[in-house]
Amino acid sequence: MKEISTLWWDDELGGIRYIDQTLLPTEYAIVRCTSVDRLITAIKRLEIRGAPALGVAGGYGVALAAATCTEISYSTFTRKVQKESGRIRESRPTAVNLSWGVDRVIARMLAAPDAASAQKAALDEAKAIAAEDTRCCHAIGDYGAALLPDKCTVLTHCNAGALACSTWGTALGVIRSAVAAGKTVKVIACETRPLLQGARLTAWELARDGIDVTVITDSMAAHIMRTGTIDAVIVGADRITRDAVFNKIGTYMHAVCARYHGIPFYVAAPLSTFDATRIEREVIIEERGRDELAVVGNRTLIPDGVPVRNYAFDATPMELVSAIITERGIIRPPFDINALLSRTASNNSEP
Repeated sequence: MKEISTLWWDDELGGIRYIDQTLLPTEYAIVRCTSVDRLITAIKRLEIRGAPALGVAGGYGVALAAATCTEISYSTFTRKVQKESGRIRESRPTAVNLSWGVDRVIARMLAAPDAASAQKAALDEAKAIAAEDTRCCHAIGDYGAALLPDKCTVLTHCNAGALACSTWGTALGVIRSAVAAGKTVKVIACETRPLLQGARLTAWELARDGIDVTVITDSMAAHIMRTGTIDAVIVGADRITRDAVFNKIGTYMHAVCARYHGIPFYVAAPLSTFDATRIEREVIIEERGRDELAVVGNRTLIPDGVPVRNYAFDATPMELVSAIITERGIIRPPFDINALLSRTASNNSEP
């Protein structure tokens, strides 16, 4: 399997290059991004999407803000870069990785003694985040692959693959690692309305790797589970609080159906996605525009004047999660997020 690189820093360009995910699967295009405004547009339009990829984008965004800031005074430089970084942080509210990536690079930058050193420090830290993301995804894949039978069918929702990370993927990383280990894995990909990340992106990735994938409508998942052909459900996550997993809208529905049918429901996510400071009711769930539901191409699907609700994410209670697969190992119930992060910070043994 040839690894996909989703976004990266181009030293010659002095900016970011990334795959425009809105054009897939029919067009593969690399975008040159040299301004914070363009990066924010890319994030809001979902040209760049997926929690780990947003963490990398947040880090690169700070590096880009620093690289394009011409202020000589260190105090003015840091103030302007922090202001631009705040705009990046706020471009999507639910996925915690975006603010995590921004804040991590800001902290490294502020430790530098002058503007030139701060620019270098920001870029070095952003590149470190991207490299760590790749290592994390491979570790998640290796741990998660052990959970899958030698021959199995896995259902997944949205896209938690290489396109949602810097490479390899979280949920799809588990599938890739299992296949690389010699296991026979078939994938059922829910289309994931309204933007069809499963149909457009997950199917594109897996077909590219020669992995058996079939796309179904979201509303078909319970029926497929009932037939007894699904051995596991694996999804990614955009934020994991003390009591819930936030992921693409529809994830909660799949978790409920999986529990009813006795199917393990796994979440694959790096520790950067964990938010031990909050519980479900304290998290803002992003609502997106009406046209994502009401318009397809030149055709209007919903009568004018009829309102819609277009939540981008939902929350799955922890009691519906069979295990969380991280780069430090597999966490099983009861989930103690604070204890996990404390052990990680102390560099203790794997959970």
